[in-house]
Amino acid sequence: MPKKGIHMLQLKNIIKEYVTGNETVRALKGINIAFRKNEFVSILGQSGGGKTTLLNIIGGLDHYTKGDLIIGGKSTKEFSQRDWDSYRNHSIGFVFQSYNLIPHQSVLANVELALTLSGVGKAERKRRAKEALEAVGLGAHIRKRPNQLSGGQMQRVAIARALVNDPEILLADEPTGALDTETSIQIMDILKEVAKDRLVIMVTHNPELATQYSTRIVRLKDGQIIDDNNPFDGVDEPENHSKQKKTSMGFLTALSLSLNNLMTKRGRTILTAFAGSIGIIGIALILSLSTGVNNYITNIQKSTMSSYPITIDSQSIDMTSLFKDEHDVSETSSTHDKDAVYGNPSALQRLGAMTTSITTNNLTAFKKYLDEKDSPILEYIGETGIHYSYDVSFDVYTYDSNKVLVNTDGSSFSNATMNATMMGNAMTMTASSSNGLFEELLAGKGDSLVSDAIKEQYDLVYGEWPSKYDEVVLVLNENNEVSTMDLYQLGYLPANEYESILSQIQEGKEVTYDTQSIDYADICNQSFYMIPTSDYYVENTHGTFDNVSAVKTSLENLVTNALSLKIKGIIRLNEDADTALINNTIGYTSALTDYIITQTNESAVVKAQQEQKDINVLTGISFTPTDENAKQQDTLSYLKNLGISEKAAICKDILNTMYSSDPNTAKQILSQDEATIAASFDQYLQDPEAEVLDMIYDTYISAGSYDENMTTFGVVNLDTPSSIQIYADSFNDKDSITNCIKDYNKTVSEDDQIQYTDYVALLMSSVTTIVNAISYVLIAFVAVSLVVSSIMIGIITYISVLERTKEIGILRAVGASKKDISRVFNAETFIVGLFSGSLGVIITYLLCIPINSVIEKVVGDASMHAFLPINSAFVLILISIILTLIAGLFPSRIAAKKDPVTALRSE
Repeated sequence: MPKKGIHMLQLKNIIKEYVTGNETVRALKGINIAFRKNEFVSILGQSGGGKTTLLNIIGGLDHYTKGDLIIGGKSTKEFSQRDWDSYRNHSIGFVFQSYNLIPHQSVLANVELALTLSGVGKAERKRRAKEALEAVGLGAHIRKRPNQLSGGQMQRVAIARALVNDPEILLADEPTGALDTETSIQIMDILKEVAKDRLVIMVTHNPELATQYSTRIVRLKDGQIIDDNNPFDGVDEPENHSKQKKTSMGFLTALSLSLNNLMTKRGRTILTAFAGSIGIIGIALILSLSTGVNNYITNIQKSTMSSYPITIDSQSIDMTSLFKDEHDVSETSSTHDKDAVYGNPSALQRLGAMTTSITTNNLTAFKKYLDEKDSPILEYIGETGIHYSYDVSFDVYTYDSNKVLVNTDGSSFSNATMNATMMGNAMTMTASSSNGLFEELLAGKGDSLVSDAIKEQYDLVYGEWPSKYDEVVLVLNENNEVSTMDLYQLGYLPANEYESILSQIQEGKEVTYDTQSIDYADICNQSFYMIPTSDYYVENTHGTFDNVSAVKTSLENLVTNALSLKIKGIIRLNEDADTALINNTIGYTSALTDYIITQTNESAVVKAQQEQKDINVLTGISFTPTDENAKQQDTLSYLKNLGISEKAAICKDILNTMYSSDPNTAKQILSQDEATIAASFDQYLQDPEAEVLDMIYDTYISAGSYDENMTTFGVVNLDTPSSIQIYADSFNDKDSITNCIKDYNKTVSEDDQIQYTDYVALLMSSVTTIVNAISYVLIAFVAVSLVVSSIMIGIITYISVLERTKEIGILRAVGASKKDISRVFNAETFIVGLFSGSLGVIITYLLCIPINSVIEKVVGDASMHAFLPINSAFVLILISIILTLIAGLFPSRIAAKKDPVTALRSE
């Protein structure tokens, strides 16, 4: 089988000098020798004669001072360090007297090492290593460590390692020096077999073995060749200038070597990692506490922000200016003498301040600004988003247990005035509702009908959250209670019983109240009927529209055809909620608002009014009469279309005014029945006085306007909300939103500028900044321990370099470069850093358990707990790795610079 690589090795006038202090020692003195490509050469000589030095120069471990080493016909004078590394890996195999096996690697791993540096794949590497071990009779010992083998077995492992990469030259330095006679013979037999197809150069003190096994004996004395029994001049060998493949140790290999080494020193490794983790633990605990506090503050902010949005009403009061004016009024000092009675204008000043603080906001233009996709305010909007409120007008009816129809706004009861007063007092300082007990819920993101802010504040105790426009929820307080008044108005309790209670209260009697309890299922089985205000207006025979809400039969017919609302779920304010987002008993979704807006726009009265923008569809007369005559004609048309009762009522009112000074006459006239009075009124209208018609128009008709009618019918413009609530998740975001509003005000006219209400703008804005500043200071202090730990790891790595000096020599002998050696120790510090960081993070997570228990007991709030975010944990581990790698750079450079010859001699 033809050999690859070099076919001839030749030394020309090789001189090797060592400098020790001021003295120069010449170890080799002009060596000239050439070797055949396959022969067994033994070099004999006394100790100190230069045998090992010659062997190291041939193997590329040491370099000559003068002369030239010819490899494959190519001079090595211009060889780079990488060329020498490649030469040792691919062309040289070393067998040492002391075996020089890496103790923390298995037998198989020791043999694989040279192949690894050659870039051989894992499967091929294992196959070739096993074959090499089987060739020297150690196939059954591949999993053992070197310290589990005999001396002869270890030397055979060394031979297998030397041959596994199929080198052209095998160099053996006293291979039998530490073996008994029988084992020495076994080793020599192996070397003799190897020499059949490659060059074997052996240094030995045993002339008998050399004579018995060698094909050539070279004797060396005082650095010179004194005898060569089979010299070769090199003339017959062809030149070969083939380029050797470069060697490189992969980082995984370096990790494996370092990990195995660290595992042999488990105790020290664990202590080192723990010491290195102390700084990480300190920083991690500070970050955990800081994260916990910041998360707590964030939750408080979100909770606060969900309760106190920036509110912009169509009409608003500038509270900042109002408070400032109040302060100015309070600070006003009297400058007059106390010699008479003086007037104090402060009350008038406060009235003036209140009047000037009321402003009208152009919400149409501002909504357009908010709807722009590139509006700068959008990036600061919180999870709850922007909520638009519209004054939709509707009534909701239900039947009580006695089948009595009840309006849920309380107007069905005979003591409605008293009921409204009580309700007004109860609702003081809460959000008002134009629809009795019904209130629109905050909408969620996207298609979600209910905001997460509401779901966080309220627990669902029965049923489900609304998912359709006709579904609502009943709202309980934290004690599972609803106002008894609300239960009566919602039809859960009999209306007559409520009437009785109101009457007793009005009469000043003492009332006994029984505890009322209704099952969840019964609550949800109650049906409610929603009637938009526009549906109350029904067209009559004259082509105008009448409000039939007071007509019992018409109202019952409307209820029969009304939209049925179902209570889908029951929710309760949870105990952790600071404030209530819902201030009424029934919550409906924005989908119902949209439905009401659509139904109103599609109603007959609205369409009729839209078709006749100049005519009032309720009266049939013009909104703006062209002159007095047209005004009078409109009055006559209006009066002729009235029924008998309406005509009689107007006539009685006029007569009471006319005969206010003569009550007897008025009483006599008014004692007639409605039909007679109405007939007399019709007769008068045949030739009425202009002044009377003008008075009737101004007093009883009041044509109003198109916009007033549309508002009466409940029509809303989606581009013109009645109120806008802008929600933020933090005080910083809220500040940014207010800044955006200020920037908006700079771009519009003074009349269109927005005034808003913001009660908690500066409440806790600096808390997060303070917590972060404290955290940074503490981290800076703890970081000192990280630096100390890194220095300690650097010292321990340096100790490891000293401990593994021989391993460095072995790696260099099989072709490892200086970078490879540096990589090995960098891998070691990488492992230590990874272990330290991971240990620190794990300990931190464990410590957080008792720490959170203490925090909960001290603070009394389970929502504030220390927690180390996963991304912070990874960052800390990365910092630990980087710091240990930096700390290990100096020791790894020292390791890389070690002389391989000197390293191999160390113990």
